[in-house]
Amino acid sequence: MNIIVMELPQTEVAFIRRAGSYFELQDHWGDLISWANTNGLMPPKQSFIGISLDNPELVESKDCRHDACVTIPEGFDKEKHQKVKFRKLPGGNYALYRFYDIPDKLNGAYQYMFGEWLPNSEYEPDYDRHNLEFNLNNPAEDEEGKCKVDLYVPVRKRIS
Repeated sequence: MNIIVMELPQTEVAFIRRAGSYFELQDHWGDLISWANTNGLMPPKQSFIGISLDNPELVESKDCRHDACVTIPEGFDKEKHQKVKFRKLPGGNYALYRFYDIPDKLNGAYQYMFGEWLPNSEYEPDYDRHNLEFNLNNPAEDEEGKCKVDLYVPVRKRIS
């Protein structure tokens, strides 16, 4: 698998958070996409990013938090929007894994990144930042039902 490390800039996003199993229906995405469409914040100019805030191996499934995000342009008038929240995602070095498969296999991409690639690389995870899932398609519209996700894992150089 071809993993590259690249620097991402700090990015401001609008987001809607939900709590519950990462493997259940995620209605907050529909709410965010509807809001983004109404406000002209659709690809290719803007990006949809998913952020899983909790490790399901450490946090009860019902309490796992997930943010559905959309990038916003500089100067976007945030004062008018009560339906969403806003925050800045930190920039820095990220290991990029380009995933294209059925959604159920995305967890395997994380297992590969953290269990195999990171331990054998010159990097370690940067747990001060979250993994970012840039969603590049709608699996319901893919002829094979696959999702295309650029998975960014925050990293820093390993200190020996």
